[in-house]
Amino acid sequence: KELSSARSRLASVKETLSTASGDLDETNKDSASDANTLKQLQTDCMQTASDHEMSVKGRSDELKALSEAKKIISEMTGGAATKAYGLVQVRSATNAKTQSVDRVVSMLRSLGKNQEDMQMALLATQISSAALSGDDVFAKVKGLIRDMLTRLVEKAQADAKEHEWCTTTTKETTAKKEDHEATVAKLTSRADKARSVIAKAQARLATLQAELAELNKMQAEMDSNRNSEHADFVEAQADYEQGIEGVQAAIKVLKDYYGKSSALLQQPAVGTHSASGGAAGGIIGLLEVCESDFSKLLAEAEADEKEAASVYERQTKDNKLAKTEKETSTKYTKKEIARTEKALAELSDDNEAEQAELDATLEYLTKVNKRCVAKPETYADRKAKREAEIGGLKNALKILEEETASEFLAVRSVHRHI
Repeated sequence: KELSSARSRLASVKETLSTASGDLDETNKDSASDANTLKQLQTDCMQTASDHEMSVKGRSDELKALSEAKKIISEMTGGAATKAYGLVQVRSATNAKTQSVDRVVSMLRSLGKNQEDMQMALLATQISSAALSGDDVFAKVKGLIRDMLTRLVEKAQADAKEHEWCTTTTKETTAKKEDHEATVAKLTSRADKARSVIAKAQARLATLQAELAELNKMQAEMDSNRNSEHADFVEAQADYEQGIEGVQAAIKVLKDYYGKSSALLQQPAVGTHSASGGAAGGIIGLLEVCESDFSKLLAEAEADEKEAASVYERQTKDNKLAKTEKETSTKYTKKEIARTEKALAELSDDNEAEQAELDATLEYLTKVNKRCVAKPETYADRKAKREAEIGGLKNALKILEEETASEFLAVRSVHRHI
């Protein structure tokens, strides 16, 4: 009942105050107009000026009274007016504020659950605690949300930067890996070819050396055989020549004996010895046959010796040419092997260095992949999650900003009524 009475009295006072304020504005306007009129009519009519001065004085006294009344009302009835007329609106604003905070908390908890983000759930809890503090709730809540929003934006930027680094680094490192792999493959192929060349050259060298050994062996046998044949020929030649000489000497002796005189060819009458012409002819004939055989054999031996010597010389010459060719081939084959082995050693060194570079690149790429690829979420998933969280926080801020604006308008409305 007292509240109703207070409201009634306050309404009457407010009405009077409103009327007085209107009159004051109107009076101010009239005062300005009258002042101008006074200046214009001052030279024409002193009486009018005197009356106008009295009117202005009356207006001033009225304005002074109204101002004093307004001051008294503001000082004496402010608390009562606030309690009487602001209580319902303040309660309404408080309820709306609580509802907005609850709505934000519910939205953040739902967002944290959907995105499986404990930070969102923690933020919702912090906002609930801030709402119970009794201070400027919206300011605290908006501060918490802005802080979280800032962290999320910074994290999103850092994640985007990390993703860009990962993309660029992975691409560059993969290109380096492929380049090193291609180089290693090329060097390995060249090394394999070098080994093949060396193996073939070594096989060819072994064949040449075996052929040279066989050629030397054959030449040694030929030399031995030729020496033996020549020794046999020399011995046979000496025998044949000596035999021919002996037969010729024997024939000569016989011919000299049987040819001294024809008397020697006559037979004696009685049993005295005499040369037998028939027997002598037979012996000499036989010796001449022997001489002919010896001469023939000597000629054949000489012919065989000459042919054997000629064959030997031709074969020896061919062997020397073959030996020279094989020795030359052996020499160049050895140089080829040495040159290729040197090239192979250089290729092996280059390949070893390149392989070390490849191993280092693979190790670094493994670290990059572990940092950039081996994650439970892809960048696209993290980006979508971050955008959803940022969008949710922005919506929460929008709700609080709208509620703050509504609260501000409600408070202004209360103050106007007061």
